[in-house]
Amino acid sequence: MKVYILEDEHNIYLYIKSLLDAIPYVQIVGYSPSIAQAERELLESNPDLILADIQLKDGSSLSFLSELKLDINTIFITAFNQYAIEALNIGAIAYLLKPLVPEQFMEAIEKCYKKNTEFKFNSMQLSMAESYLKSPSRPRKIALRTFEYTQIVNIDDILYCHGDKGYTTFYIKDNKPMMVSKVLKHFETMLPESEFIRCHQSYLINANYIKKYFKDGQIEMSDGKMIPVATRKKDVIQQFLNDI
Repeated sequence: MKVYILEDEHNIYLYIKSLLDAIPYVQIVGYSPSIAQAERELLESNPDLILADIQLKDGSSLSFLSELKLDINTIFITAFNQYAIEALNIGAIAYLLKPLVPEQFMEAIEKCYKKNTEFKFNSMQLSMAESYLKSPSRPRKIALRTFEYTQIVNIDDILYCHGDKGYTTFYIKDNKPMMVSKVLKHFETMLPESEFIRCHQSYLINANYIKKYFKDGQIEMSDGKMIPVATRKKDVIQQFLNDI
């Protein structure tokens, strides 16, 4: 965890440094005794945590950091307790009074480390999930459960679905129709909306298998099936065809 220290009392800086040097996961990436110097260095050092005295000789670190609006964990260390509410309002992870109590200091550092580690882990998971979803080689499948068995079907092989009361029948390329005991709406939410169009109350079609679109409001699918198009859905079908 990378730490930047903003402290104008050199002896206190050295004390803070000695405490941090004893923590194996901490790396001090910068130190400044003034707002002016921190203004030049802080962004380049890219810290995970800022340790800041509040009253420095050339200004208030509270005002400085508030104006920067950085999304960086901050622990304020000060001899004055009247700034606590303001510090917490700008998102400080802790507010420590001088003289520092080592146990409280270590507890605050540990809290920040856990928060930072959890954030990075969640960000990594999100990044991996996004990469997986965007991968063109990702297998796109759906599990269809009938009364007798469960069949794994490639989404790209689904021609269209027909809903009737509480059941949905799947028409699949090079396969027999499959009836599933779920309503059509259930599968409408599961299948990619960029490809599957609810063209009618009873039909959900894979637009990639549209063969012909007739002006009287019917679609011929690749297997020859004629499917009705609801009046309110004609523009949706036409827009898809225009985008091909």
